[in-house]
Amino acid sequence: MMPDLIAWVLVLAVAAYACAGGTDYGAGFWDLLAGGAERGERPRRLIDHAMGPVWEANNVWLIFVLVVMWTGFPTLFQAVFEAMWLPLALAAVGLVLRGAGFALRKPARRLTRRRLYGAAFAVSSLVTPFFLGAVLGGIASGRVAVGTTASADAWANPTSVIAGLLAVAAAAFLGAVFLCSDARRFGADDLVGYFRRRALTALGAIVVLALIGLPVTHSDAHFVWEGLTGGLGLLLVLLAAVCGFVTAALLVRRSYRWCRYTSVASVALTVLAWGFAQRPYVLPTSLTVADAAGAQHTLQWLVIVTVVAIVLIGPALVLLYWMDTHGELDSPADACTRAGRVPGDPL
Repeated sequence: MMPDLIAWVLVLAVAAYACAGGTDYGAGFWDLLAGGAERGERPRRLIDHAMGPVWEANNVWLIFVLVVMWTGFPTLFQAVFEAMWLPLALAAVGLVLRGAGFALRKPARRLTRRRLYGAAFAVSSLVTPFFLGAVLGGIASGRVAVGTTASADAWANPTSVIAGLLAVAAAAFLGAVFLCSDARRFGADDLVGYFRRRALTALGAIVVLALIGLPVTHSDAHFVWEGLTGGLGLLLVLLAAVCGFVTAALLVRRSYRWCRYTSVASVALTVLAWGFAQRPYVLPTSLTVADAAGAQHTLQWLVIVTVVAIVLIGPALVLLYWMDTHGELDSPADACTRAGRVPGDPL
C-alpha cells in the first residue's frame, strides 16, 4: 500500500503543477502572440500584473514532483532521466530563460532590451510545456524502460508530439481563462473579451488535438489508450470533458465567477485519468509501481515529510492564491492596464 500511496501523491503533484504552472505558461503563450509593442502593450501589462505576485510559487510543485520521484521511485527517476535527458534539459533551460526574461523585462528601459527579454520569456513559455508534455508522452507510449538509452525516438514520436501540443494548448486555455477573470477584476473590460475569445480558441484546439490523439494513442500507446477508454480512466476523461464544456458555456455567457474552477478541474481530471490509465505501471509495460519503489523505511519517511509539508505549506499556498485572486496583493495603478480598446482587435 505504501508505494501506491506515494505514486498517487506523485500524480496529484503533477496535476497541481499542470494547473498552477500551466496557467503561467499560458500567460507567456499569450504574451508571445500579443503582437507588436503598441498592439501588445496592454495585454502584456495585464500579464505582468496577473503573474507578478504568485508565478514563482507555482514552481514549488515541480520541485515537489522531482523530490518525490527521486526519493520514492529512484529506479523510475534514473530510467526517465537517462532516456529523456535532452528534452528535460531543454525544459530546464526554458525555465531559467523564462524566469530571467520575465524578471528583466519590466525594469528594462530600452525597447530593444524589453523585446529581447520579452521574447525569451514568451518563447520559453511555449518550449517548456511542450517538452514536459513530450516526456510524458514518451513514458505513456512505453518507449522508456530501465536501461533505455537516450534517443530521439523516446520523445520525438507521435504520442509525444500530441502530448506536447496538448500541454501547450491546455496551458494556453488555463492562462486565457485566468487572465479573463483578472481583466474583469482590474476593470479592463475590453481585455475581458480579448482573453475570452482566446480561451475559447484554445479549448477548441484541445478538442481537435484530443480527437487526433485517439487513433494515435490507439496504435502507439495502446496500454494507456485502453485505460483511458474504460473503467475509472474513462469516467475521469468524461468528467474532464464536462468541466471543459461547462467552462466554455460560462465564457460564452460571460459568467466568470466559476470558470477558473471548472477549467482547473478539466485539466486536473485529465492528469488523474492518465494516472489511472497507467496502473499498475509507472513505465508501461515494463516497470510496476511496486518494483520501482524505494526502500520501505524511505517511503515511510517520505509520507511523514509529505504530511508535514501539506500542513505547513498547503495553507500558505491556499492563502496566497486566495489573496491574489481577490486582489489583495496587487493594485494595478498603471493606466495601460485599465479599460480601453485594444488596437486592431475590436469587440
